[in-house]
Amino acid sequence: MTAPSYASGVDTAQGQLSPAAGPRGFAARSRGEARAARDSRARSVLATYPHWFYLPAAVVFGLFFIVPTLLSFYFSLTRWTLFEAEFIGLANFVEFLGDERLMLGLRNTIIYAVMTSGLKVLIALPLAVLLTSRIRLKTLFRGIVFFPVLVSTVAVGITFAVLMQPTTGLIDTALGVVGLPQPEWLGNPDIALFSVGLVDVWKGIGIAMVIFIAGIMSIPEEYFDAARLEGGAWVRFRHVILPLSRNATFAVILLSFIGGLRTFDLIWTMTHGGPGFASDVLTSVIYKEYQAGFYGLSTAGNVVLFVLVTIIVYPLMRFFNRRELDL
Repeated sequence: MTAPSYASGVDTAQGQLSPAAGPRGFAARSRGEARAARDSRARSVLATYPHWFYLPAAVVFGLFFIVPTLLSFYFSLTRWTLFEAEFIGLANFVEFLGDERLMLGLRNTIIYAVMTSGLKVLIALPLAVLLTSRIRLKTLFRGIVFFPVLVSTVAVGITFAVLMQPTTGLIDTALGVVGLPQPEWLGNPDIALFSVGLVDVWKGIGIAMVIFIAGIMSIPEEYFDAARLEGGAWVRFRHVILPLSRNATFAVILLSFIGGLRTFDLIWTMTHGGPGFASDVLTSVIYKEYQAGFYGLSTAGNVVLFVLVTIIVYPLMRFFNRRELDL
């Protein structure tokens, strides 16, 4: 039985990409056809069940998302306590947006989200490629990489805050033994945010790896067989895994970016936004306003965060959805 050739291209009878299209021929169906197929599948699923079937989910979604969101928008326009609320219009937003810490927190939030999502992709994809190969004990290694995901974020933050202490921390002690510089990981305003980001990447790399492993394992084996004939491991990675795990890449970027924009617990347990305000993000600024008793102001900050995440993530999600592949 001869191996498939890269010359025959697309199987027009099935409307799908043939494995014989070769590594450089992985332009699947046209985007319009792919979108039409997805829409058709969605309509068929919706038509399978009566409308009342969706009622319980709609009630839960309304009570625990729609109603609190609308109440947040209202209370952001008030000066409120647990017992009363005074309507003050947009004064909370004017004060919040005029806060210098907001601009610093906004910049830090964007930096943090971009850094953590980018590093998770760059590290998790090669790990997934390695752990889907024929190496021995790959199940054990998958468990080791995934283990930090199971640990509480607060516990991770407290542990690394101790490990990164400049005088007694294990990390700087080990660096000193081998004669390397011993930075103040959490005490230096220039690197504190990046230090927390590295811990976030360490903790979240397991989820990204699992998504990439699922993406790689969903690629039909015929593509790998053809790539082996064309040039081995590099062709397999560059022209098969990289383009055909695009959906997994989009999922990792989107989930990591949303998580980065909403991060709070790791920042708070490791630095409290310090030193000074150097590692403050939007969520820690909002929490500090709440601690000070400015409930209306902190609610306005939550609305600002909600709008910011929506403005950034929704177009990004639409962009990714238009470029999804149907394998």
